[in-house]
Amino acid sequence: MQPDRSAPLSVPDPDMPASTLSKRDLLWAMSGVAAALIVAAFDSTIVSTSMPRVAQELDGMSLYAWVGTGYFLASAITILIFGRLGDLYGRKPMMLASLAIVGIGSVLAGLSQTMGQLIAFRVLQGLGGGMMIATTFTAPADLFPDPKVRVKWMIITSASYAFASGLGPMLGGVVTQSLGWRAAFFITPLAAVLAFVLTWKYFPRIRPDLGAGKRIDWLGSILLTLAVGCPLAGLEMLIAEGADAHRWWAVGLIVLGLAAGAVLIPVERRVDMPIFPLRILKTRESRLLNLAGLLTGAIMYVLIFYIPLLLQDVFGYLPSHAGLLMTPLVAAMPVGSILNARLMPRQSNPERLMILGSIFLGVGTLLILTFVASSPTWWVLSVLTIAGLGLGFLLPNFTLFMQMLAELRDVGAASALVQTMRALGSALGTAVVGIVIARISIAMGLKIGLIICVLLCVVVGWLCTQIKMKNVEKSD
Repeated sequence: MQPDRSAPLSVPDPDMPASTLSKRDLLWAMSGVAAALIVAAFDSTIVSTSMPRVAQELDGMSLYAWVGTGYFLASAITILIFGRLGDLYGRKPMMLASLAIVGIGSVLAGLSQTMGQLIAFRVLQGLGGGMMIATTFTAPADLFPDPKVRVKWMIITSASYAFASGLGPMLGGVVTQSLGWRAAFFITPLAAVLAFVLTWKYFPRIRPDLGAGKRIDWLGSILLTLAVGCPLAGLEMLIAEGADAHRWWAVGLIVLGLAAGAVLIPVERRVDMPIFPLRILKTRESRLLNLAGLLTGAIMYVLIFYIPLLLQDVFGYLPSHAGLLMTPLVAAMPVGSILNARLMPRQSNPERLMILGSIFLGVGTLLILTFVASSPTWWVLSVLTIAGLGLGFLLPNFTLFMQMLAELRDVGAASALVQTMRALGSALGTAVVGIVIARISIAMGLKIGLIICVLLCVVVGWLCTQIKMKNVEKSD
C-alpha cells in the first residue's frame, strides 16, 4: 500500500487515536512495528549458524540445545503475560522496554566466556524477545480494527519478520566467518536502536480505559509463569545428559507446574482483569488453532536451529555457505504471506489456506530427508523454499484468526497465546531433537527429528481441516 504523498510528514501526536491517523502516519507507525519484528527475528535466528563454532570454542556441545531451549522457554513464559499487559496498559511502553532488554542481552551474550554465561544471557534475551513478540504481533490490531484491512497491512509485519529471519542465518554465518562468532551478537543491538527510535517517534500511545479500581493480576501472573515454565524446565532436566542426578527435581518441577495450572483456572475466573482470560479459549476453533500453532512452532525451529548444524557438521559447509542455503526457508515466508493476504478476502472458508500451508510445509520437510553432502545447491534451495512457503500460509493466519475470534478487550491476550504456544513448541522441538542428537549422533538424530516433523505436519493439516472460520465474508 502506497503512502499518501500529499500529506506532510509529521510525527503523530502520542495520544492521537489510531482511527484518526493518515495513511502516511499509519505507514510510519507500522515501520516501527516492522523494525521491532526485525529485531525479534534477528534475536532468535542470527546465531543459528554461529552456534556450532560457539559450542566448539566454549567446549559446550553437550549444552548446545540449551542455548535455543533457554531462549524459547524464557519467551514462552513472558509472551502471554505481556500480551495481556499490553491490552491493559498499552503496547508502546512494552515495545520500547523489550527493545532495550534484547539489545542489552545480546551485547552480554557476545561477551560470554563460558557456555553457562551464554545460556544465561540468551535467557535474558528470551525474556525481552517474548515481550517484543507479544506486543508487536498484536500492534496491527490497534491500528486496523477491520480484519480485512489488517490482513493487507500485516504483509509488512510478516514480510519484515520473515525477511529478517532469512537474512539472520546468512548474516550470522558471514560475520562469524569473517569477524568471529562474538561479532554476530552485536548486530541485533544496532537494529534495536533503529527500531527504538522509529517506535518512539511514530507509534501512537494508545491508553486503554481501565476504569476505576483496576489492578494487575499479580497472583495470576505468578501462577501462569509457574504453569508454563516449570513443566518445560522439568522436561529438560529429565531428558538431558546426567538426568538421573536431577530426576526428583525434574519431577517436582513438573508437579509444581501442573498444580499452578490447576490453581490458575479458579483464580482467573474470580478476578476483574485476569492475566489469562479463559474466555479466549471458549471456542473449539481457538483451541485447535493454538494446538496447531504449538506443533508448527516445533517444526519451524527444528528446521531453523538444526539444519545449519546438518550443513556444517555433517556436510562440511562453511558458516557463510550454510547461512546462504538457509535463506529460502524463511525468505519464502513473505511470499506465502503475500499470497495468503491476496487470497484471504476472497475465501468463504479461509481455513483452506492453512491446509495448503501444511501441505507445503510437510512436502518440504519430507524432501529435506533427501539432502546429502553432494546435493545440488538448486535442490537444497528449492526444497527449503517449499517449506518456507508453507510457513507463510500458516503463521499469519494463526494470529489473525485468534484476533477475529477474541473480544476486542482480549485481542492482545489471544494473539499472545498463539505466540506462546509457538514458543512452547519451539522449546520442546529444539530440546527433544537436541537430546536425540546428543545421545545418538548428529546425522541420525536429525533424521529422526525430521521424520517426527513430517508426522507433525500431517497432524497440523488434519487440525486445520477441523477449524471452521465462517466470519470472513467473501469480497466482491
